[in-house]
Amino acid sequence: MIAISSALTSMTPVFDTLQFGPFLDIAARSAAGANPENQDNYLLVDTTGLAEFLDGQQRRQQRLPNWPAGHVRVAVLDGMGGHGQGRQAAEAVVAGLLAIPACATLADLSRALDALHARLQTQFGAGVSADRRPGTTLTMLELRPGQAALLYHVGDSRLYELRDAQVAPLTVDHVPATAYAMEGVLGEAEWWSQVHGEYRSQISQAFILGNAFATPAALDDGLFALSPANLPPFLYHMPDRRALELDQGAVYLLATDGFWACDAPARWLKRWPELLDGKRDAAAMCDQLFAEMLLRPPPDLHPDNLSAIVLRPRHADETALPTDIRMP
Repeated sequence: MIAISSALTSMTPVFDTLQFGPFLDIAARSAAGANPENQDNYLLVDTTGLAEFLDGQQRRQQRLPNWPAGHVRVAVLDGMGGHGQGRQAAEAVVAGLLAIPACATLADLSRALDALHARLQTQFGAGVSADRRPGTTLTMLELRPGQAALLYHVGDSRLYELRDAQVAPLTVDHVPATAYAMEGVLGEAEWWSQVHGEYRSQISQAFILGNAFATPAALDDGLFALSPANLPPFLYHMPDRRALELDQGAVYLLATDGFWACDAPARWLKRWPELLDGKRDAAAMCDQLFAEMLLRPPPDLHPDNLSAIVLRPRHADETALPTDIRMP
């Protein structure tokens, strides 16, 4: 018995604590939920170049060479469709992100990710029609020391800001309602009602899959960046690719749509500030969100994978706490 116990102990993976410096507090979790397979993924790269992600639904770490000190990368992904390769698509994007050097500008980030999309589309799309390709959402932040964060967003995962008991989305879902709003068919009230007041499992763009914005009747290969040039006036402030100043008084949540896959998501999301109030760090906030989904989920919740990254900018005078990743 002792020998077996010792052998098992020696086989248990040992994970290093990710370091996010004195001004960032970050934690992540991912779970299959009620589904047999977790097709979600996440990526954290800390200030030393240590990366954390899922591979084969298992937590992994990898050291990235030549990573600039102080630079941080975070992303959530929600794989979908295409011969059951949703998980593999999300994993392939994570692998691609691991190979992309830290990006100093929005142009650098956009070029690198657009090139990755094209390469993976060829890899996964060989011999299949466009509508049978797998895809994945990608909502990520590139956090440069001393500068505004860089946002890159594709799909219907979201970035939220929680501040002063308010919950505000900072990304626009790539869904049919958004396409209708861009065409002038849906107004502001109707768009908010359809996108944030109810749940529909439809998507108009995904990484690897392509987009239905450029040609609504067909699926185009490229990615279609939503910007002030094509968004309606009430969404001008939320382009997909932009610099984003993070507020030290706010909490930021990158999450996949399993968290609001219910018939009245707005009522559930309004509970988030109260749920997180009083939690001392990002890890405790992340734990609370997942515990609430397990113990007191919103009514009529559709089973889905759950992935979230909680990011909390620290005040300069705040005592630094060790930051770890809490996984189920």
